[in-house]
Amino acid sequence: MAQAFGCARVVWNDGLRARRDARAAGRPYLSSAELSKTCITQAKRTEGRAGLGDVSAVVLQQSLVLRDDGRVYVAKVGDLRVRWSRPLPAAPTSLTVVKDAAGRYFASFVVDTEPGILPEVDTEVGIDLGLTTFAVLSDGTKISSPRFLRRAEKKLRRLQRELSRKVKGSRNRTRAQIKVARQHARVADRRRDWHHKTSTRIIRDNQAVYVEDLAVHALGRTRLAKSVHDAGWAAFVSMLEYKAAKHGRHFGKIGRFEPTSQVCSTCGHRDGPKPLHVREWTCGACGSVHDRDENAAINTLAAGRADRLNASLERG
Repeated sequence: MAQAFGCARVVWNDGLRARRDARAAGRPYLSSAELSKTCITQAKRTEGRAGLGDVSAVVLQQSLVLRDDGRVYVAKVGDLRVRWSRPLPAAPTSLTVVKDAAGRYFASFVVDTEPGILPEVDTEVGIDLGLTTFAVLSDGTKISSPRFLRRAEKKLRRLQRELSRKVKGSRNRTRAQIKVARQHARVADRRRDWHHKTSTRIIRDNQAVYVEDLAVHALGRTRLAKSVHDAGWAAFVSMLEYKAAKHGRHFGKIGRFEPTSQVCSTCGHRDGPKPLHVREWTCGACGSVHDRDENAAINTLAAGRADRLNASLERG
């Protein structure tokens, strides 16, 4: 594997150098076919590039992958028209093509980039994730749950009924299966897009972000499973974590057994567990009236800060 990667890198660099030299000399643009001939076929016969013959030719061909017209070349497939989600920030080092259940093809590229460190800000935030309200922030901001799956249920039920009527093994059943898969893909795409926009906004606006370490798998086996799946907590938290690392922010998880919903964020009195239908409560010690989720978010922020301070003291 290491040799294959190394040879692909050599062919890529040789091809890039050949095109730059041709451009500098005023010669015509070198096609991938010409590069394949000079940088692979002929290069294998030279002493310095003899090792190219020891790896798969497909690996070497794949290193000549992008076209100037925005198309992507895949060995033994040809030029593919691509709907780009965004421009590549640098020359790619590898390409992976996958096909999903809805029959769609996706090309993903690996590129080397520098971290996009954001300017420092003074704000930090704790987040309490829920089902009725997707997230409540410690600053009082409430983010409503879009419920993409719930909104698409009527159409999904109709498509599922149509699928159940098709004869197993028939072409009509295959077409019906693809329709169902495409509808699920639309729901997943909308949820993912919303997660990305929301997580990016939170990371951009806060220097540190703290969330509770939720037992998503356990909740997925309860009567709340469909709502938990629709919310997509795990994917959202994962986005927060990697975006924090990418942009120079701090991300922290507090223990899932932290009593964030039981403790008064004003005086610290532990007022005991409360049923889920109790959305507002009054502290028995100081009389403060709390919104259940906002109070939990404030406690999440405090617990996250304490964990971070303790960790820094231990390292010191």
